Parts: sequence; structure tokens; C-alpha cells
Amino acid sequence: MRSFTDSRTSETPDEIWLLEHPPVYTYGVAGRAEHLPSADTAIPVIKVDRGGQVTYHGPGQLVAYVLIDLRRRGLTVRSLVRSLEQAMLDLLAELGLNGERKDGAPGVYVAGAKVAALGLRIRNGCSYHGLSLNVDMDLAPFNAIDPCGYPDLRVTQLSDLGIHAPIEHVAERLVSNLVRELE
Repeated sequence: MRSFTDSRTSETPDEIWLLEHPPVYTYGVAGRAEHLPSADTAIPVIKVDRGGQVTYHGPGQLVAYVLIDLRRRGLTVRSLVRSLEQAMLDLLAELGLNGERKDGAPGVYVAGAKVAALGLRIRNGCSYHGLSLNVDMDLAPFNAIDPCGYPDLRVTQLSDLGIHAPIEHVAERLVSNLVRELE
């Protein structure tokens, strides 16, 4: 992502990369030790250059890296965050779920539990990193951290909310919503 962003020109098309990570904890530039897992975890802990605190990524979680030229699209960081959240809120609505935002806590929540997280980096007017949406994964590793720096933050996933769609289907819908929001 960083190499792609550093080599961009004003003509480089924007991209959205979709993937699932192997089990890993990541913490951003604001990450604080008290929110990280204890040293005895078998899951790697990696410092990354995105904003935010600590989160967990693993199989069954859809990650979308948004490689966007904010200037070309006339976006601010705040409007990009709102667009990413809106794409996920629209996806949840399509699935029959009522998602919500929380002031001061980027991401998307259902009944107070976080279902999607955001963490971005802006460099030379372009974004990288992005969002993660919990689809059908092992949520236990979240118990070892303060997700996004919030002690006792409940984390949920689509499968626990009654949505049993293949991750590929969720990915297709999310990309469609992201493209619509970012056009």
C-alpha cells in the first residue's frame, strides 16, 4: 500500500483492495501499550502506520484497503471517513440490520457493539489502509485487547447478527457501496 501510494501520480487510478488477513493484532501510530495483548499471545503484534489504536484481523473478516486520491475526488479526511462508514451502514441496511455511528469513535456499530473498524493513513493527499468488517470469524482474540483503545468495547459480527452470507457476497456488496459513495 505504501509503495503504491508513494509511486502514484495524478493519473494513477484509485483502487480498493479486498482481503482476509491471517491472525494478527495491529496497532496504529496512537497505539498505547495498555491496550495491547499480553506478551504470551501466539498471535503476532505488528505496529502499522495507520491512525487508531489496536485491533485484531483474522480469517472471516473482510478488509478493504482504500487507495484514494482525496484531492482528485474533492474529499477531506472527515468526508472520506463518513463515506466509508456510510458504505458499511448501507450494506448493513441491505442485510436488514440497523447500523449506527458513534461520535468520536470511527467505525460502525449494531446495538452498541462494533461490527466494523476504520484506520487510515493519508500521505501526499492519498489514503491507504481502510476498514475491516467482521463477517464470520473467531472473535475471541478481541478479548485480549481493548479494541480501538476502548476497554470493554463489545465486538460483534454479521454471523452473530443472523447474517450467514458468504464473505464473497458481502465483499461484492461492500465494493458496490464504496464505489457509489466515493464517485
